[in-house]
Amino acid sequence: MSVVDLITLLANLALTLTFVVGLIFGVVQIKAADRDRREGFTVEILRAFQTREFAEFLNFFRKGRFPQLQGDMDLLSEKEQVMYLQFSQQMESLGILVAENIIDLDLVDKTLGDFVATAWKKYETRFTEIRKNDPFLGEYFQWLAERTAEYSKNSPREPFYLHGTFKNKKKPSTLRVGRDGFTSL
Repeated sequence: MSVVDLITLLANLALTLTFVVGLIFGVVQIKAADRDRREGFTVEILRAFQTREFAEFLNFFRKGRFPQLQGDMDLLSEKEQVMYLQFSQQMESLGILVAENIIDLDLVDKTLGDFVATAWKKYETRFTEIRKNDPFLGEYFQWLAERTAEYSKNSPREPFYLHGTFKNKKKPSTLRVGRDGFTSL
């Protein structure tokens, strides 16, 4: 083997190695970016359910003045109508995010638990009525309610405060609460 052949072989090996290392680096970066995106969505979802508006809705929900038909809806104040509609839109959006695997159903279970299924039961009659005109209204809200009910039934979890660990569940992502109480990624 001549010196030229040896240099050519070494150059080809170096190029191949560079390509392989670059490919591995690219895959790792893509996975990290996907994880960061999912964690960002998780934080945003958690923030969305820790607002004054959501607390007002929970109070409205607790009082039980839920419209079953359009006539009942017209009896609500404008503010109550807006809260009613906004919440159904939030649940629809949350359902889309879970259906598209952008956020995990386990997060919904931990933050809202059976509330999604309970809320759907109150909305179901109204959505059945309005689906006569548009069969797609509330489809992801309904789907999410059915999945959360099924998930709670098939994968019950113990309260976190009992063990301080995620028993019987997959390990959570890299989201951690820092010493200062804020979430660090």
